Amino acid sequence: MPLPSSTVENYLKAILQAQLHLERRTDLVPMGQLAGALGVVPGTATTMVKTLADSGLVKYEPYAGVRLTAAGEKLAALVVRRHRLIELFLVQIMGLSWTDVHEEAELLEHAVSDRLIERMDEMLGRPHADPHGDPIPTSDGVLERRPFDTLLTCPLHAPMTIQRVTDQDPEFLRFAERRDLKPGETVEVLERDAAADSVRIRGRSHSRSSTIPSSSKKPSIRSAASSRTFSVSAARAASGRPHSPRNGRRLRSATSCRTPLPEKHWRRNSAGATFI
Repeated sequence: MPLPSSTVENYLKAILQAQLHLERRTDLVPMGQLAGALGVVPGTATTMVKTLADSGLVKYEPYAGVRLTAAGEKLAALVVRRHRLIELFLVQIMGLSWTDVHEEAELLEHAVSDRLIERMDEMLGRPHADPHGDPIPTSDGVLERRPFDTLLTCPLHAPMTIQRVTDQDPEFLRFAERRDLKPGETVEVLERDAAADSVRIRGRSHSRSSTIPSSSKKPSIRSAASSRTFSVSAARAASGRPHSPRNGRRLRSATSCRTPLPEKHWRRNSAGATFI
């Protein structure tokens, strides 16, 4: 079965990613938002969406927005699957940094065949998440949707494992890496200041000041006590860094770190967010 054009794939993927952030699954993605995500003018986006609607891949309502049909959502999920498997392959097999693979995967996702993706999946051990913690859809086009807490909503004074970093900007990812905020790292939120919109956390690196470019993009975390299949603290005590399994499965922690962790602040304002 021939692959659809890269333009079609990019539109479907952008609509799917926008849908994941809607409050209700029946809501429509505004055309202006879609155009902005793709870097085109609204008129261009509308023309393409009408074509996708004629193909049965989206449902388009003039002056309201667009939403994927079941067929469109499956195709979009398969594009996302290719992208995230390529990212993981580039990191684990090719040795590239997790900060640099997003743009490479953007190019390769339109060129690789289903046979090659299946082979990558097999070599990687049928992983569930990419290097940034994003879930990898199944070969049937099913994308797991799991709610996560953030540093602003998780329990206080409890070890939390960072599961996902949603900002793919290389500069932000390098910052997260320097601050030990990659998936698999354990942090503890000590306090929040609602008035200052700040969060004080304790991690394993030393304290210093830095600024996060966007206050709206935050690491997603899951309770370290929610899974007992992988211990981050045991691996860190042995190697000095969080363990990263070759099969790419979610990094989980059953216990908290055994050594004192230096404190950090995460302070957000209109200009961004700051670790102190």
